[in-house]
Amino acid sequence: MSAPATQHATPRPTQRPHLAAVLEDRWCAVAGAFLRRRGWVPRLLTYTGLGTPRDVRVLARVLLVPPSRASGPLSPVDHAARRPLRSYLTMPAPGEPVRVVVGGADVVVETDRAGYVDAEVPLPDDEPLAPGRHDATLTAVRTGVAAAAPVVVVADTASFGVVSDIDDTAMITAVPRPLVAAWNTFFSRAGARRPVPGMAQLYRRIAADRPDAPFVYLSNGAWNTAGTLSRFLDRHGFPPGPLLLTDWGPTQTGWFRSGPQHKGDSLDRLMTTFPDVRWLLVGDAGQLDEDVYVRASARWPGRVVAIAVRQVARARVRPSRGRPEAGAPLVHGADGAQLADRLAGRWGDAT
Repeated sequence: MSAPATQHATPRPTQRPHLAAVLEDRWCAVAGAFLRRRGWVPRLLTYTGLGTPRDVRVLARVLLVPPSRASGPLSPVDHAARRPLRSYLTMPAPGEPVRVVVGGADVVVETDRAGYVDAEVPLPDDEPLAPGRHDATLTAVRTGVAAAAPVVVVADTASFGVVSDIDDTAMITAVPRPLVAAWNTFFSRAGARRPVPGMAQLYRRIAADRPDAPFVYLSNGAWNTAGTLSRFLDRHGFPPGPLLLTDWGPTQTGWFRSGPQHKGDSLDRLMTTFPDVRWLLVGDAGQLDEDVYVRASARWPGRVVAIAVRQVARARVRPSRGRPEAGAPLVHGADGAQLADRLAGRWGDAT
């Protein structure tokens, strides 16, 4: 068997990094070296990826853990029953080689500066994957510890999909009220969180009408909360689908990552990856979702079936000066039932 190809999980930065990123990298290097000397080792934490029969996106993270937790992979759901704040107290393993085997592909990727694997893995031309769920096998090269990373393969015949925000769209978080939102984010367990009324029912109705439609949950939430969010969505009957979250740490360009840019870039990537899919974009009025979705609709004419925005109490009305006109129908509602009425089954006509 030939040796696996090697690639980096993300492109190498071409600009001078921001001071915040430099300080974080130095801290991780010093603290990581200290912990490794005390016996801490890399372990894999995998997330659900997605892709086409010919190309899949694999998502994971490598963290350093103490010797007592050194055997077996980590699971995002394992941590969901604990206070979410504990999921932020982690030590990433940057520059860690990880072998990815999925279908007939076999590559080695390298974690980025925050320990993440976000790799596009092309499959052999003569070995495409069938639509549905598959497991990629990820192996930490230096320790040999392996883990399965789920991958959802979207059928070539799929012509409709749903992109949904989570905070205040699927789950009540109260983002417009910062103190309440902070408590919900860092201290509330998954079992204590409440769903937005009618949203799960709306999504299940869409899934029943369009069984091949992918559901993608796009949020500005941190990857550290992936387990809590996955457990919440499953508990309340939302259709399964990959989470596209973000890293809250410093970036190459600033102290904090831009939420609107994360969502806009993710939408562009989905549009490019699935050129034949038209999307229903669902969000809320508390996080600039409407602005992000309208701009995406303008950039991708004909690719957005409709934009549905949940109205949130205490959400500040932001001016739309300089924003392009929506290229798709735009509806508002207080909950899933109102949005369903105002969408009027548009997903059924999306071809």
